[in-house]
Amino acid sequence: MDKHQQLADIENRIKYHRPDEDAIERIAAMRGTALMWAEQVLEYVPPGREQALSLTKIEEALFWANAGIARDPVHFAD
Repeated sequence: MDKHQQLADIENRIKYHRPDEDAIERIAAMRGTALMWAEQVLEYVPPGREQALSLTKIEEALFWANAGIARDPVHFAD
């Protein structure tokens, strides 16, 4: 990948991607799943470093999943 392509790729990653209705629904589903998983962590993992890191990783996974949904709106198009 040349410098121009790299810059275009970075620009695509950092620009705002307005989600369409389908993407909003998929993002909401991901949030629901992340919340269920977080509830399980709070219920079964004792308070401490491991619990805190688990919750952080759930938040990170949700962030990246949402970014993937927003950045590729045509992937799931009919």
